[in-house]
Amino acid sequence: MAKRGDAAKRAEARTVSLVLGSGGARGLAHIGVIEELEAHGYEIRAIAGSSMGALIGGIFAMGELTTYRDWVEGLSQTDVVSLLDWSFSSGGMIRGDRLIRKLKDLVGDSDIEDLPISYTAVAVDIERGREIWMSDGSLFDAIRASIAIPAVFAPHRYRGRTLVDGGLLNPVPVAPTLRTLTDLTIVVDVNGPTPTTAEDKDGDDAEAEDSGVLRRMMGYVESLGMNGTPAAEGMALSEVLMRSLETMQGALTRHHLAVFRPDLVISIPKSTCMVHEFHKARPVIELGRKTTRGRLQAIGDENAGTPY
Repeated sequence: MAKRGDAAKRAEARTVSLVLGSGGARGLAHIGVIEELEAHGYEIRAIAGSSMGALIGGIFAMGELTTYRDWVEGLSQTDVVSLLDWSFSSGGMIRGDRLIRKLKDLVGDSDIEDLPISYTAVAVDIERGREIWMSDGSLFDAIRASIAIPAVFAPHRYRGRTLVDGGLLNPVPVAPTLRTLTDLTIVVDVNGPTPTTAEDKDGDDAEAEDSGVLRRMMGYVESLGMNGTPAAEGMALSEVLMRSLETMQGALTRHHLAVFRPDLVISIPKSTCMVHEFHKARPVIELGRKTTRGRLQAIGDENAGTPY
């Protein structure tokens, strides 16, 4: 009976502290999650994110999520590649300046303290080895720091610190949202377990065969030896790095969820797409929407519709 009572209480709750996890292009599912929550009358009063979660959360807090969604759904693989400014001397393969300029042109910029809801982007001070909560100053400085995947995006130098991807230490930053009193704390984990049905396995095989333009380009760039010729064949550095980060973030996520025990966890499988596959925005966003609908019904929300 206690469990049924808890479920009824969650179903009646309307205000939300939302935690958006790191995960590259899988983080586009956050868009569908937010849209589905709002469609069912939930009011998001606080938001915290790492990496892609910081980006989506920040753009939502500005009131520009629809603008961003429409833009990202139209991206092709070639468009994604065109947004990357390659570098070999900045601490990462990609400087990231071109992407941030494009996003500012698209939605503008704002100081975090001027946003209508509480917002925190999480980054990591790589020199001091500590987690940094960014809740004031330029929104896109905070986003740029939080998305700086080590060795992929160059670290962001800001306020005398060298900052990298917040997911390195805290892929699901629940703690910053505890400053805001709301009915529910909802975590969106985009590094969830991979489905094991035969249909899902077939999809994974097909995905492995289609590596995409960006993945092939990155694999070639990083495989070049000092003399400019391809090095010996093997797993590309980017693949080793991404798989290692995902493994580490999976363990950290389980730890944080066990410690903070949020009211609801919305889990998106890590097999949904590769971290760079932003050209798959439309189905990833829709997956976020459908998964949220199913989870809302599971907690007794009568308006949630048919579960995914």
